[in-house]
Amino acid sequence: MKPIWIVDDDRSIRWVLEKALARENLPSRSFGTAREALDALGDDVPQVLVTDIRMPGAGGIELLQAVKRRFPALPVIVMTAYSDLESAVSAFQGGAFEYLPKPFDVDTATELIRRAVEESLREEASADETLVGTPEILGQAPAMQEVFRAIGRLSQSQVTVMITGESGSGKELVARALHRHSARASGPFVAINTAAIPRDLLESELFGHERGAFTGAQSMRRGRFEQADGGTLFLDEIGDMPAELQTRLLRVLSDGSFYRVGGHSPVHANVRVIAATHQPLEERVKQGLFREDLFHRLNVIRLRLPPLRERAEDIPLLARHFLARSARDLGVEPKRFTPAALAALSRFPFPGNVRQLENICHWLTVMAPAQTVDVQDLPPELLEKAPRESHAAVGSEAAPEAAVPAGERLPAVQGSAEAAARSGGVAVAERASLWLSGLQSDVEQRLQRGEPDIMQTLTRQFESTLITTALRATRGRRIEAALKLGIGRNTITRKIQDLGLEEDD
Repeated sequence: MKPIWIVDDDRSIRWVLEKALARENLPSRSFGTAREALDALGDDVPQVLVTDIRMPGAGGIELLQAVKRRFPALPVIVMTAYSDLESAVSAFQGGAFEYLPKPFDVDTATELIRRAVEESLREEASADETLVGTPEILGQAPAMQEVFRAIGRLSQSQVTVMITGESGSGKELVARALHRHSARASGPFVAINTAAIPRDLLESELFGHERGAFTGAQSMRRGRFEQADGGTLFLDEIGDMPAELQTRLLRVLSDGSFYRVGGHSPVHANVRVIAATHQPLEERVKQGLFREDLFHRLNVIRLRLPPLRERAEDIPLLARHFLARSARDLGVEPKRFTPAALAALSRFPFPGNVRQLENICHWLTVMAPAQTVDVQDLPPELLEKAPRESHAAVGSEAAPEAAVPAGERLPAVQGSAEAAARSGGVAVAERASLWLSGLQSDVEQRLQRGEPDIMQTLTRQFESTLITTALRATRGRRIEAALKLGIGRNTITRKIQDLGLEEDD
């Protein structure tokens, strides 16, 4: 692995980081000025660059800009004692991996550098990846493979197709794919959402109107059916079409002719109709809200598009694609998900389906603080509504219940569980009394058995439970957990090491 470069005019900072990285078996190389680093950049390239902002001569922002011009994928961590808004904005606008204000905790800095190293290694491993040739519809789940097979079977057919599926599941994408792989591919594809247009205007939108047909109709206008002549007309949310227009649509599907609003001469259009809805049309037929004869005319071939929760194995694939596409649209460097972040996304039910996932990826492209998107970077509303497993501490698939052997849970935990089982509204004082009573009983039993080191055993279990619970609540952020527990950040780091909680953290 290539070395981590440290650029800082403060010799003590360089020394501390060198020693910390050496303990992690990470090679490093130090420079006192930005100019020294730039001169060395011609002969060597670091794995990660860590630079101060304010130094004699060229500063860290100038160094960041120069490095990013030559090596856009190189992670750069900017550190400064001047924690102002301007410095932070300049760092991130320049493409910094992360912004580290001084004074910083050495363990925090080391963890950040290791994250940057992992990002750099992932960039190298995927340097040959490209979006060229990305399929028009992504999906590896069995349910999506059925959709692909149906599109293939329908490629040589002119039959009417009904696509059903929840909102945001990608019905228009499937309709476009059906058009592109049909004999009508050279013709127009025209889409209209019948639920998004006021009913007074929908008739004119579909069939067009003659000049003077109504107030404001100053010229003849071709409707969507005429615009789609020789191609495909996609009628989205067909279940919301008004009853009077259902009758006109049925006539068009029967003989291929219609009248413009205010017109007296029939207009013929050679159009293949693909309809879509998220509503159960059979139920609307029973309720008298949708014509049964039109339903059967549209429902020649039904193609069901599965919701995203039924194809959860496709979420990582889709998420990476949307993140890359969003970066390309915004003209920025694409970000990458950690395995833990992808696991958290995969556990989310996505009521808004693929469209919701796409919006989340766009939000992350703008708002995520670093090039690597981790669990704590995901939108708060997603973390709040996700299943409990997605609230695990950073870097783990699921937070451990407690870092003590099975069968040796603290009596405090047992006492609290029993109290909660008896009454969810037990007062704090009563819970504390039960806690102490359970602890007293457990100590008495240990004394009777003649166990050694009772104080040390229970203290370790007690501290392990406190720290793992606090880390779970702060999603792995040690400094925040220390503040909540009322201890110092160095204290929590030392205790995590002493108690063997590194993996859990």
